Amino acid sequence: MSGNTDLIEALQTLEEEALQAVASAAESDQLEALRIQYLGRREGRISGILRGLGGLSPKERPAVGAEANRVKARVQEALEARIASLEAGSGADDIGDVDLTMPGALPWRGGRHPVTQVIDELWAIFRSLGFTRARGPEVETDWYNFVALNTPLDHPAVDEADTLYLKNGLLLRTHTSPVQIRIMEAHEPPIRIIAPGMVYRRDTPDATHTPGFFQLEGLVVDEGITFIDFKATLAEFARRFWGPGTEVRFRPGFFPFTEPSAEVDVKRVITLPDGTTEETDWLEIMGAGMVDPAVLENVGYDSERYTGFAFGMGPARIAALKYGVRDIRVFFENDIRFLNQFAQP
Repeated sequence: MSGNTDLIEALQTLEEEALQAVASAAESDQLEALRIQYLGRREGRISGILRGLGGLSPKERPAVGAEANRVKARVQEALEARIASLEAGSGADDIGDVDLTMPGALPWRGGRHPVTQVIDELWAIFRSLGFTRARGPEVETDWYNFVALNTPLDHPAVDEADTLYLKNGLLLRTHTSPVQIRIMEAHEPPIRIIAPGMVYRRDTPDATHTPGFFQLEGLVVDEGITFIDFKATLAEFARRFWGPGTEVRFRPGFFPFTEPSAEVDVKRVITLPDGTTEETDWLEIMGAGMVDPAVLENVGYDSERYTGFAFGMGPARIAALKYGVRDIRVFFENDIRFLNQFAQP
């Protein structure tokens, strides 16, 4: 075999060996060592073959030289590509301590809060019953929060122990009932509204109380509204929300702005995991009553001509009853593990 053929085969063997070494290198220091090993001017194995071209005949030199330059360029190209791959972090071997058998971290999926879901569900039911949605300010005056609602300023509910007062005679509303007064001042009957919103009280947080919470208020005023309309509307709401087999009970109660007043309870049938059914105890869901004539007169309505009813409930309490939650504080602790139970697709 001629020297020409031997050198070309040696070059091709070096090319294969160098490319394999470059591909398996995981660090830039290894690649630099390989560059010196194969392409270095003094110690490079390919460079050593090029230095031996002087021992070949003039006819053999062009072929061997061309092959040597090709191999040198090919190895240089592989080195540069591997360096770029490592720097970009995209090398197949550049995974560090990552365990590829571990499951990937999925992105957080947002969802509506369970109390928000209940508010939306309550609103959908009352909207189908002909109600519209109304809002009012959270910072109120004594007139709208108490006096216009037939609650004199010497009433216990006005005491600072219950109400959060601000400067200049303002306060944080303790219920959403002031929205009723504002709507009646601005509009003539008929009125049929739902007023959801935040309210604030000087309460110590416990399983059933929080200093700030959502309340949903309802008001109906028109000619000829009777207690029958009051009971029928709220019973229909309860059965739509809790289920068609729900029993509804109205117990006598007291609120300064309604007369007569009632506490509304429900008893429902729930299906257990084993498929059997069970009847719950009576659960209180809201306070309600016929609008006191004094409230109608405070907004300029003729109480001999117009009558109405009002009701109020806490969506957080409704959510707690619906989902079997015994402590409403968990709704507001932002524990993703708890809230994920209510995530909707």
